[in-house]
Amino acid sequence: MNPALPGRETPRSTAFKAADQLHAARGHERSGCVAEAMECYRAAITEAGKTSAWAVEAEALRRLAVLHHNRGEADAATDACSRSLDIARRNGDDALAAEALNVQALFALDRGDLEMARGIFDQALTLGGQFPELHARIEGNLGVLANVRGDLDAALGHYSRSLDAYRQAGHEHGCARAYHNLGMISGDRGQWVEADRYYEHSHQIAEHIGDLHLQGLCLLNHSEVHVARQQFDRAKSSAEQALAIFDQLGSQLDKPDVYRVIGTVYRETGRPALAESRFRSAIDLSASTGSVLSQAEASRELALLYQTMGRNQEALSLLNTAHGLFGRLDARVDLVDVGRKVAQLEETFLAVVRDWGQSIESSDTYTFGHCERVASYAERVARKIGLDEHQITTVRLGAYLHDVGKIRVPHEVLNKPGRLTNDQFEIIKMHPVWGVELLEAVEFPWDIKPIIRWHHEKYDGTGYPDRLRGDEIPLNAMIIGIVDVYDALTTTRSYRPAMTTKAAQVEMEKMRNSWRPDVYEAFCRTLAAEVASAQPLARAS
Repeated sequence: MNPALPGRETPRSTAFKAADQLHAARGHERSGCVAEAMECYRAAITEAGKTSAWAVEAEALRRLAVLHHNRGEADAATDACSRSLDIARRNGDDALAAEALNVQALFALDRGDLEMARGIFDQALTLGGQFPELHARIEGNLGVLANVRGDLDAALGHYSRSLDAYRQAGHEHGCARAYHNLGMISGDRGQWVEADRYYEHSHQIAEHIGDLHLQGLCLLNHSEVHVARQQFDRAKSSAEQALAIFDQLGSQLDKPDVYRVIGTVYRETGRPALAESRFRSAIDLSASTGSVLSQAEASRELALLYQTMGRNQEALSLLNTAHGLFGRLDARVDLVDVGRKVAQLEETFLAVVRDWGQSIESSDTYTFGHCERVASYAERVARKIGLDEHQITTVRLGAYLHDVGKIRVPHEVLNKPGRLTNDQFEIIKMHPVWGVELLEAVEFPWDIKPIIRWHHEKYDGTGYPDRLRGDEIPLNAMIIGIVDVYDALTTTRSYRPAMTTKAAQVEMEKMRNSWRPDVYEAFCRTLAAEVASAQPLARAS
């Protein structure tokens, strides 16, 4: 063997330098020195590329990809991870290939592409399942995916198997991550004591091994448990510590959720201006990094703030934005179940419109509760007709807001004790138009504006404001219209006492041509069923 010439590196010395750079990069990363870590990973990639140290090159590329991803540099992250996977496959290294696939799946999960994430995780598990630590890591990530999809039982199973595998392997860092994930699932189940214990175990290990990012995640997710338990001082303290860590690491992906938690604390402790600022920061950051789930959840929380401030139109706009974002996560309903979050969001929609409707009615003691009753009656009629759940939600929301335009009707007209003059009645007839104008800038996942505009139209063409006739009138609007009349007849008004149920039926029979025959029949069958069960649609008040 020829001796090496002075000043010239051998392939072996270059390989050692690549490994040293990789080791140094890992040390910088654990201590939170992200820029130094990235520089060392790039140096390791360069040195490894000069020789046959392909395993070092593949690992350095994968770890560099994760740092790019955490900084919101999606293109650079995707490119580095793809290069790592190509190198591993060319050299037949199943473990490194599975590691790269696992990271690619995590990227897809953060983008909200849950179907793709599941598919890639399955590939990684098939390829690398025989390697204990890798198997444990993929099980943990599958638990995260199941948690996002709302399958809490499956998530708990994945997390528990992950913890067992890490314990058997004596992998302290892996145990810390498994404890963190078990804290998350316990929090989702409302098991606060268990969540506290798991997060504390995870945080202690993360401090011991010097994993700053995991410390930040523990603090962030533990702060959400503190919020749920109304321990707002502890929540704010934990969230602010997490924010300092993520700021040090340059981890843009995690910061939106911290801002959301801090905003929630400010909202719940009566500091709306600060809450709005933090929620806006959460929305802007998550939008810039493409974190769909974080943006949807921050939008929902800001909408709840606007609801408490009476800014109902802004609240509804944000809820619509959140609904659309959740819809992007629910592209395949058979594979992706975000139903729990969407159901919570739709309950928030109902709460906002219900509160808004009640606030409008509060100026008139005679009609207070009218929208709530109309919503309840209309839902029952809609079910008799056979509408689906989406249409029934449309009917309920339309019922709550059908009279929103009355906010523009002068008080003395709205509460006049006697018969209205022709001019005053012309003002009243404008409230459907004004209602749609008030909501002009607000979009809904449900088509409720036709209900608001046309709930006073009649099948025979004598209604208002547009004198629609027959099937020109949307079915949902006609359902609201018929129960609106019934509630008006059976409740006390400023200009007359309430009718009995029987008297109201007689009166409505006289005007049955105002509604489609099937709508009138469904109403009558609903009323008959309610009377038979001693639960009439309305009680005189």
